[in-house]
Amino acid sequence: MTVTTDAAPPTEPPIQSLVRKAKSDEALVTDWRELPDLVQDVTAIWPQSHVFYTERDHYTPLIFTESLRQALALLSQRIHSIPLGHRLGWEEINSWILPSALDVQTSAKKVTLLVSHPSVTRRRMGSVYLVSRIDAVSDGRRIGGAEVRYSAHPPAIYDRLRGPYASAKEAFSKAIRLTAPVAPALVGRSDTRNVVLTPIDQPLSWQLRVDTTHCVLFDHPHDHVPGMVLLEAAAQAAQATTPTPVATTRFDTKFLRYVEFDQPCFVTAEPGPAQGVVQVTVTQANKPVFTTAVTTEPWPS
Repeated sequence: MTVTTDAAPPTEPPIQSLVRKAKSDEALVTDWRELPDLVQDVTAIWPQSHVFYTERDHYTPLIFTESLRQALALLSQRIHSIPLGHRLGWEEINSWILPSALDVQTSAKKVTLLVSHPSVTRRRMGSVYLVSRIDAVSDGRRIGGAEVRYSAHPPAIYDRLRGPYASAKEAFSKAIRLTAPVAPALVGRSDTRNVVLTPIDQPLSWQLRVDTTHCVLFDHPHDHVPGMVLLEAAAQAAQATTPTPVATTRFDTKFLRYVEFDQPCFVTAEPGPAQGVVQVTVTQANKPVFTTAVTTEPWPS
């Protein structure tokens, strides 16, 4: 005897869940498709105006980084079958973007991310270590690129790694008091709420300003300070080293340790070996937790 049922097909998770955002309007990635040679084509839409990713008539460089992050989060589930419950984390990001690509247009900007994965290593207990390469194309021209090294850990392993910091809710509740911002103009910002540096009594050094109520950087609780906050701090520190407005066009970054909410964190900028390069180091408890070489260029006239 054959038994038939009218069971509904599994419900597709909303796009914001796949890109690890709580709010649908923070999902920059809108679609993807498979191409030959194990390449994926991911579509990101950059809004004409955004409370964090646009500044006057320019996009901030973090919109490109966030597009990369969302694309890889989506593909981790769709291509690599990594469950949504696994915790993703960056290890290295080397990315570049043309400053002209950061001009805000008269309508939303479509960016195509062509993603390949030259290395995917699966460990016995369920952790996965990946290397992905991305080429960004808009209006028929290549506008940026990146290589990202990252990991995905199942909850049991991640909780063991994080120990007493494993709970995002508890970590948020223990965040230190919000500190005062530097003048927004010093770091290329117009809104105090988007400033992530606090002045201290040392040249080219600041305390990291972590506002857990920020609607974009923290649209849901985290158990540690996200990499996006650290990259924004690096871009703001690089801007603070020069009196003229500059565009951040490249990050060469290593994430060394988790950054905790319950203790202060400090950001230091030093001129790099080449013009337009600033070396930014973030420390916590006297240990380096993040380093990046930030490359900047004057905004196109």
